[in-house]
Amino acid sequence: MSKIHLASIADQLPRAWNSTVVGRAAGANLKVLRMDDAAYPDESHDFDEALLVLDGCMRLALQGQVTEVHAGEVFIVPAGVPHAVAPGSHGTLVIIDR
Repeated sequence: MSKIHLASIADQLPRAWNSTVVGRAAGANLKVLRMDDAAYPDESHDFDEALLVLDGCMRLALQGQVTEVHAGEVFIVPAGVPHAVAPGSHGTLVIIDR
Protein backbone atom coordinates (compact mmCIF):
# COMPACT_ATOMS: atom_id res chain seq x y z
CA MET A 1 0.00 0.00 0.00
CA SER A 2 1.10 3.53 -0.66
CA LYS A 3 -0.43 6.96 -0.57
CA ILE A 4 -1.59 8.58 -3.80
CA HIS A 5 -1.40 12.31 -4.58
CA LEU A 6 -4.48 12.70 -6.78
CA ALA A 7 -3.85 16.26 -8.03
CA SER A 8 -0.34 15.32 -9.19
CA ILE A 9 -1.69 12.35 -11.13
CA ALA A 10 -4.38 14.51 -12.75
CA ASP A 11 -1.79 17.14 -13.73
CA GLN A 12 0.30 14.47 -15.48
CA LEU A 13 -2.55 13.13 -17.63
CA PRO A 14 -2.03 13.76 -21.36
CA ARG A 15 -5.29 15.66 -21.79
CA ALA A 16 -8.33 16.87 -19.88
CA TRP A 17 -11.35 14.60 -19.43
CA ASN A 18 -9.09 11.54 -19.78
CA SER A 19 -9.55 9.72 -16.47
CA THR A 20 -7.24 7.11 -15.04
CA VAL A 21 -8.05 4.48 -12.43
CA VAL A 22 -5.80 5.05 -9.41
CA GLY A 23 -7.21 2.25 -7.26
CA ARG A 24 -10.13 0.04 -6.27
CA ALA A 25 -11.92 -0.28 -2.94
CA ALA A 26 -15.03 -2.25 -1.96
CA GLY A 27 -15.60 -3.14 -5.61
CA ALA A 28 -15.54 0.47 -6.80
CA ASN A 29 -13.10 2.21 -9.14
CA LEU A 30 -11.39 5.36 -7.92
CA LYS A 31 -10.59 7.57 -10.93
CA VAL A 32 -9.07 11.02 -11.25
CA LEU A 33 -9.12 13.52 -14.11
CA ARG A 34 -8.46 17.12 -14.95
CA MET A 35 -11.25 19.50 -16.06
CA ASP A 36 -10.27 22.32 -18.46
CA ASP A 37 -13.30 24.63 -18.83
CA ALA A 38 -14.58 22.59 -21.82
CA ALA A 39 -17.94 20.82 -21.75
CA TYR A 40 -18.26 17.04 -21.51
CA PRO A 41 -21.15 15.37 -23.39
CA ASP A 42 -24.28 13.81 -21.93
CA GLU A 43 -23.93 10.26 -20.58
CA SER A 44 -25.67 7.86 -18.21
CA HIS A 45 -24.63 4.65 -16.48
CA ASP A 46 -26.27 1.54 -15.05
CA PHE A 47 -24.67 2.33 -11.68
CA ASP A 48 -24.56 5.27 -9.27
CA GLU A 49 -21.59 7.58 -9.81
CA ALA A 50 -20.00 9.80 -7.15
CA LEU A 51 -18.34 12.98 -8.46
CA LEU A 52 -15.98 14.57 -5.91
CA VAL A 53 -14.36 17.91 -6.74
CA LEU A 54 -10.89 18.15 -5.16
CA ASP A 55 -10.18 21.66 -6.41
CA GLY A 56 -11.93 24.07 -8.73
CA CYS A 57 -15.60 23.82 -9.69
CA MET A 58 -17.66 21.40 -11.77
CA ARG A 59 -20.82 22.69 -13.47
CA LEU A 60 -22.99 19.56 -13.61
CA ALA A 61 -25.96 19.63 -15.99
CA LEU A 62 -28.80 17.22 -15.28
CA GLN A 63 -32.56 17.26 -15.58
CA GLY A 64 -32.53 20.71 -17.21
CA GLN A 65 -30.55 22.44 -14.45
CA VAL A 66 -26.89 23.26 -13.85
CA THR A 67 -25.56 22.65 -10.34
CA GLU A 68 -22.15 23.95 -9.30
CA VAL A 69 -20.14 21.46 -7.26
CA HIS A 70 -17.20 23.16 -5.52
CA ALA A 71 -13.95 21.92 -3.97
CA GLY A 72 -14.65 19.54 -1.11
CA GLU A 73 -18.17 18.75 -2.33
CA VAL A 74 -19.50 15.52 -3.83
CA PHE A 75 -22.52 14.92 -6.05
CA ILE A 76 -23.93 11.41 -6.41
CA VAL A 77 -25.63 10.85 -9.77
CA PRO A 78 -28.16 8.00 -9.55
CA ALA A 79 -28.00 5.13 -12.02
CA GLY A 80 -29.77 5.83 -15.30
CA VAL A 81 -29.85 9.63 -14.92
CA PRO A 82 -28.39 11.43 -17.97
CA HIS A 83 -25.84 14.08 -16.99
CA ALA A 84 -23.24 16.28 -18.66
CA VAL A 85 -20.63 18.79 -17.62
CA ALA A 86 -21.28 22.38 -18.68
CA PRO A 87 -18.56 24.73 -19.96
CA GLY A 88 -16.59 26.55 -17.27
CA SER A 89 -15.77 23.46 -15.20
CA HIS A 90 -12.14 23.41 -14.06
CA GLY A 91 -9.88 21.72 -11.53
CA THR A 92 -9.46 18.14 -10.35
CA LEU A 93 -12.31 15.64 -10.26
CA VAL A 94 -12.43 12.24 -8.55
CA ILE A 95 -14.97 9.72 -9.87
CA ILE A 96 -16.08 6.72 -7.81
CA ASP A 97 -17.97 4.13 -9.85
CA ARG A 98 -18.12 0.48 -10.87
